[in-house]
Amino acid sequence: MTVQQEAPARQDDNEPRHWLSVRPRLVVASGLMLFLELSLIRWTGSNVVHLSYFTNFVLLGSFLGIGLGFLRVGRTKRQPYYSPVLLAVLVLVISFFPVHVNREASGILYFTSLETSGPPAWLILPIIFVVVALVLMGPAELVGQCFPKLDRLEAYRWDLVGSLCGIGLFTLLSFLSAPPLVWGLVVAIGYFVVMRPRRVLGGVLLAVPSLLVIGALAFETFSAGALWSPYYKVTTEAFQNQGVPVLDIQVNGIPHQQAIPAAKRLEWEQQYGMPYQRSVAAGSQRLDDVLIVGAGSGTDVAISLLKGAKSVDAVEIDPKLREIGGRSHPDKPYSDPRVTTHINDGRAFLERTDKKYDLILFALPDSLTLVSGASSLRLESYLFTEQAMQAAKEHLKPGGAFSMYNYYRETWLIDRLASTAQAAFGHKPCVDFTGWGGQAVITAGLTPADQACAGEWGGAAAGTPAPTSDDRPFLYLSTGSIPSLYIFALGLILLVSVFAVRMVAGPFRQMRPYADLFLLGVGFMLLETKSITGFALLFGTTWVVNAIVFAGVLVAVLAAVEVTRRFRTPSLPVMYGVIAVGLVVGWLVPNSWLLSLPLALRIPVAVAIAFLPIFAANVVFAKRFTETDDSTTAFGANLLGAMVGGCLEYAALVLGYNSLLIVAGLLYLGAFVLLPRTARALT
Repeated sequence: MTVQQEAPARQDDNEPRHWLSVRPRLVVASGLMLFLELSLIRWTGSNVVHLSYFTNFVLLGSFLGIGLGFLRVGRTKRQPYYSPVLLAVLVLVISFFPVHVNREASGILYFTSLETSGPPAWLILPIIFVVVALVLMGPAELVGQCFPKLDRLEAYRWDLVGSLCGIGLFTLLSFLSAPPLVWGLVVAIGYFVVMRPRRVLGGVLLAVPSLLVIGALAFETFSAGALWSPYYKVTTEAFQNQGVPVLDIQVNGIPHQQAIPAAKRLEWEQQYGMPYQRSVAAGSQRLDDVLIVGAGSGTDVAISLLKGAKSVDAVEIDPKLREIGGRSHPDKPYSDPRVTTHINDGRAFLERTDKKYDLILFALPDSLTLVSGASSLRLESYLFTEQAMQAAKEHLKPGGAFSMYNYYRETWLIDRLASTAQAAFGHKPCVDFTGWGGQAVITAGLTPADQACAGEWGGAAAGTPAPTSDDRPFLYLSTGSIPSLYIFALGLILLVSVFAVRMVAGPFRQMRPYADLFLLGVGFMLLETKSITGFALLFGTTWVVNAIVFAGVLVAVLAAVEVTRRFRTPSLPVMYGVIAVGLVVGWLVPNSWLLSLPLALRIPVAVAIAFLPIFAANVVFAKRFTETDDSTTAFGANLLGAMVGGCLEYAALVLGYNSLLIVAGLLYLGAFVLLPRTARALT
């Protein structure tokens, strides 16, 4: 392929001249599109509890809307004022009808099988999906309007630059703990910059919705007293219980933690003291070093200090929860010189530290949220696999013990975790049922002599799911199949999407020439999911890692575009061969080997393995995209493929994340088969 010459921006004679030239307008519109998508994922999930388990609903709605926006280009010359109007409707509906957990309920918190206040899931989730798609269709239409005015790859290049800017800005605001009011202001400014209405009606259709959104978000910001961590909307309430000060902490409307004096917590709930009875009493009377994963607001740390710990490493993934504990916990445990705080993912900490402990506690680590962009991966998923418990075992001193406790709610879940501990430690753990809500404590000594059980655990009941693994870390999935609720929801999404594409774009035959680009989009989404989940395991499920991976994927795509623009690259059949090699390498290299590498070496090796097929696939896309007759329809087909890929991610619940590489390989094979003959010789 020869180096592409940049075409000058083309202005339609019938189109009013925009105050921004095409390139900066494209960057701003793309940045707005990505920023709005990320903002909606975070904000809707913080106010509608069902989205804590269906984050992909908003992500898939965004992909559908972006694809529809590109397909709509050329069918109207009107500005997409419907987008800010519908955004205002969405924000107002969710603001007035949030879905929170009923605090009096004791239902299980998995797959939205819980008792809530507000609209039911069957009503609110479809509304959110459809409205999010329509909202994102507007910015996508503005982006798509720029594509015909530039050379194909140049337009794609500036679209990627804008997307990186959107991700970067949202990441910066997350770092600064900015509330949604700031997000709303950024979105409103973005709309005005790229649309800049010239008529009074246009100004009204833009200004009024923007003011409503900003007003609703301002009310939430200043009235709810919420703190915004990179993961949650955190609210607190202080009260007295039997004369004891209690700080109740909720995240995303779900009761999460209580900061209570350690002595009273031990008196009120038996589970908090049980790990010390089952481990220290068994032989080791020393508590020189204790590791607490899920330290939160500090109650578990305070209890450990009360029990005589000389050194406590407190690991907490959420900086705001740690901040609240440091400021408001009655015992001030984080001010104690014996305590060292680590804001990190618990599994990542275990993989990086060389320190050994007398006691390792997993103290109620239950994030109640998903990793954005990963179908069913929760923040704590990699803590409860057999490999994670083996890592904990390797960090115990002679005579040491590992323990975890929580309100598990389901007997099969307790048996599953106990079986996982048995597989990791090589002997049965102590299992104590301590109260309501399925409270249980599971303790495993380094050897059987290092634990003192009240009675022998009877073993897992028949039908208990096998221990989870790093490849299938789905602790709360009780069967080997995709839950029917997910199947129904995904089927409905695909049905709505087919109908929407037909309504907006007309007959499907116009996209038939780009069937290979559609499959490239499906495969790309699976590769992105595999990268996100893989890096979460290797480096932690923190928001920083997640943001870096998202940005890294876009940088790899941008690099593919630049290489294609500037250099002669191999033919498409050769590049498909490179994709195949990359997928095979990713399949063959086990995560256990990568985790065994020093961090300085693990990073470049993991990056090379993850991004080789992504880079090669996007060289294929860039070369193919350059030769398309209709850039907006081609790009729209690719984006719709990404949406289907988002649905196909759920296959990992059954197959595991590593098997997504096989599925991606079949999709790329299909794309190669559908490649037009004229395109196979592209160089």
